[in-house]
Amino acid sequence: MSERQQQDVVVVGNGAIGASIAFELCRRGFGVTRVGRPSRPYAASYAAGAMLGCFGEVTTSLLESDHGRAKLDMDYRARRYWEQWDRDLSESSGDDSSLFTADGTFVLLNTVGSAPVDSGNMHAVEAALKEYDEPYEAIDPEEMDWLAPNDLARSLKGLYIPGEHAVDSHRLLAKLDQALIRRGGRIVDAEARRVRVTGDRVTGVELESGDLLTAEHVVIAAGAKSLTLLDELDDVRRRIPPMVSGYGVSALVETEDRRLPSSVIRTPNRAFACGLHCVPRADGVLYLGATNIISPQPRQFAAVGDLQFLLGCAVDQLHTNLAEAALLSVQVGNRPVPADGFPLLGSAGVEGLWLATGTYRDGLHQSPLLARHMASLLEGKGEEYDFLSSFAPVRAPLATGTREQIVRTTVDHMMATGYEHKWNVVSEWPPRIERHLRRSYTTVVEELHPRFTPPAELVAAMTDGIHDALVGYYQAWS
Repeated sequence: MSERQQQDVVVVGNGAIGASIAFELCRRGFGVTRVGRPSRPYAASYAAGAMLGCFGEVTTSLLESDHGRAKLDMDYRARRYWEQWDRDLSESSGDDSSLFTADGTFVLLNTVGSAPVDSGNMHAVEAALKEYDEPYEAIDPEEMDWLAPNDLARSLKGLYIPGEHAVDSHRLLAKLDQALIRRGGRIVDAEARRVRVTGDRVTGVELESGDLLTAEHVVIAAGAKSLTLLDELDDVRRRIPPMVSGYGVSALVETEDRRLPSSVIRTPNRAFACGLHCVPRADGVLYLGATNIISPQPRQFAAVGDLQFLLGCAVDQLHTNLAEAALLSVQVGNRPVPADGFPLLGSAGVEGLWLATGTYRDGLHQSPLLARHMASLLEGKGEEYDFLSSFAPVRAPLATGTREQIVRTTVDHMMATGYEHKWNVVSEWPPRIERHLRRSYTTVVEELHPRFTPPAELVAAMTDGIHDALVGYYQAWS
């Protein structure tokens, strides 16, 4: 095994969070080496629509817990950094092209989905906008430019949020690469195998090649694969919420007439997923997203059925002429989803070892804020944001709601999935299905632990592997 020159910090991961942290540390004077494959396999950032939305993402369940409200506050604060972040990256990278691609966001409630989920989340979005005194306006979807859905999927009401934009995720990652190099940082094209620890402090990162990168600090920001680097730190890892992947499929298409909407168009968040959305990119290219399916392991390729579902929804609910669009690329991302649904931010229980992952759907949006926060921790200045202390990685499970609320949410979302897939069942079946699901999910959570309950996504997606990981984590804190 060879050993390379020691650096102050090794950052493992080159998605939006890892790349942003590496850049921020470098411009604060740290010697930084960033590790990751240039193709960014499995990363969520490359496949992201990169909506800079906090209010458009609000759900009824998010508002039901203090930790959920802290997460909303985190999103709200992160949004304010993006204009300066755009300028900083332009200056440091030497590329003065703007990251921004969309002017505001339209949130539309259409006839697809279900009342408890779609209508409930639409009300939650508006309630949060009022609570934060955020500018918005109610709009008539019939008067919107570009939008042309199937009449069976027409929008009933809409909100326009002028402060919620989007960026080009591909351009963002490229500028972060350039900015790091120009600031004197180093990029290593490799995959990390494990963290190396001597005594009670980190000493570096071992690569798949066998090479060792030594460092005073190691920041793991490798998305859904982050915790695999801690496999040999049993005592630490068992007290950190295990993670699964929120596998998602998105697509880039070129519209037939090259016309695009000028803003993000999206629905409220839907069954276990972000809502259907489209985001304009340059030269007639439109981003369509996105699915979200809980998977025990990250996935590299799209399932045909998931792509078919996404494109069918886009044609029906956004613009029927998208059926004639050219399919340019299919993208797959893996969102890091912790066992309690909340981020893993801060010290990982070993001196010099840090985690910045578990952000689920919000990582790219939060990346400038997280870069500042993690850099302050490494500088020894303490928490940049005190309210993030509850998201320290070594922690007992955080609650997304009461057990009854979580079971109800799981049932509501499973039923909504049926409506999204246009099921056609006789009228007496839905209440029978709901009763069966409620009994089934109640049994699942009661058998896991007498007090701890995972979020609805994990309850619905329970497999033997997820079950065993949850049981082991819960036992560590019982």
